[in-house]
Amino acid sequence: MLNTSDPAPDFTLPQAGDGGNVSLTELRGKAFVLFFYPRDNTPGCTKESIGFSSQLQAFAEAGVQVFGISKDSLRKHDNFIAKHQLTTPLLSDADGTMCEDYGTWKEKTLYGKKHWGIERSTFLIDAEGRIAHIWRKVKVDGHVEEVLTAAQAL
Repeated sequence: MLNTSDPAPDFTLPQAGDGGNVSLTELRGKAFVLFFYPRDNTPGCTKESIGFSSQLQAFAEAGVQVFGISKDSLRKHDNFIAKHQLTTPLLSDADGTMCEDYGTWKEKTLYGKKHWGIERSTFLIDAEGRIAHIWRKVKVDGHVEEVLTAAQAL
């Protein structure tokens, strides 16, 4: 289980919209947010993604980049972005390696049935590549504002 001040696990993931790859190595020297969400086009995930998109300029002014991550394909991400006019870059962790490394791939219970899925979680990574803040089992309402406040305090 990751804790604050731990080094962020390394990653390289493809970005939707022909954005190439994004990696921890490339981001070194910059602060950034990684928000993990279960699935494109579901109510909570849509609300969260729209929320981060609406505050992207404020994050940029704080010197912090923001990336959304799910196991959805690049094609699904592209459709999600187009449908909701999202401006937040979305990364595809199709094989789930990054979800495993960040401890967001969890056994969940829905309507009494157990299944595996992404636990909505957010990580704020500082410019040195260390975890500055972790939010697990995120409730969408007010979350983006809370993350923005922490990002502005870096």
